Amino acid sequence: MAERGAHLTTAAAEDRPSIFEVLAQDSLMSAVKPALQHAIKTLAESNPARYGILWRNFDEIYVVLDLLLQHHFLSRTSASFSENFYGLKRVGPDSARPAHRGLPRKQHLRSLLLLALLPYLRAKLEKVFARQRDEDDFSIRLPQSLAQKMYRAFLAAYPYACMAWEGWTFCHQLLYIFGKTRTHSPLLWLAGVKLSYLTAHDIRSLDLKPSGPALSPSQSVGEKVRQALSTVVGGVAVSLSTGLSLGVFFLQFLEWWYSADNQSTIKSLTSLPTPPPPVHLVDRDDSLLCGKVCPVCRRVRANDTALATSGYVFCYRCIYTYVKANHRCPLTGYPSELQHLIKIYSPEG
Repeated sequence: MAERGAHLTTAAAEDRPSIFEVLAQDSLMSAVKPALQHAIKTLAESNPARYGILWRNFDEIYVVLDLLLQHHFLSRTSASFSENFYGLKRVGPDSARPAHRGLPRKQHLRSLLLLALLPYLRAKLEKVFARQRDEDDFSIRLPQSLAQKMYRAFLAAYPYACMAWEGWTFCHQLLYIFGKTRTHSPLLWLAGVKLSYLTAHDIRSLDLKPSGPALSPSQSVGEKVRQALSTVVGGVAVSLSTGLSLGVFFLQFLEWWYSADNQSTIKSLTSLPTPPPPVHLVDRDDSLLCGKVCPVCRRVRANDTALATSGYVFCYRCIYTYVKANHRCPLTGYPSELQHLIKIYSPEG
């Protein structure tokens, strides 16, 4: 029985990685973003005025860094960062092409789009879907235009599209285990490449590959500027790859630490203390109403709503509009979202 099932954990060919290796390199990059996101969130909470812009534009900053990193490795090693870390390379139609020459232009562009831009678009769609779901809980359905109906239909179909994609990926992995396909992921199939091990010749070529040609006085100004920009981009990518290589095992630990099983523990350890009530809201002339003043409009609160990130209570309309536009608490500056709003219902109401 052991011999009959041994092929499930080994490659059908010598140059084909096992299912465990390809799944391990897939999980490596998925651990990088949550770790970096947590670091940016900690900076934004410590100093919202200075680092708040990093948190609000985290997705855009991350996709630019990811594009630089993946472009560097696809050009120099014919592999993404995680694939190169596990000693793998991407093989296009020309299987004899050395790894240090990079992928052909067509496969390079496809791989870059699927590695960096597709996860960015999916993350944006996830946020739009979550925001729309939260808004539906507090909004009244009004007559809608055709564009709004199509938008809501798209959001309703999005979970089923995600389920279909996950099913396609699972079927691809099963076919890869039984040797029926050369790729374990639909993304590799769409990019027109497959994964293979780095050969001894590839490793020697990567080690001996020069960093780049030196500047020559005979070169034109445009060539010098283009080469200088390429050097700068390459330096940024090398710095990113070096930092990620040194902290890869730490990132794997963070992936486990911030998993769903540990979220309750993390929230209890990192919960923000409730700040003291603001002194400037105390109304000496009207002590009965001093505790019912909205910090935004400075009037008696209507439809009391608490903001979970800071503990303050506002008018629902005031805090909903402010958080939706600024994504932070108006008093403390803590990063906040619409799902942090909590309606308060008093017995008198």
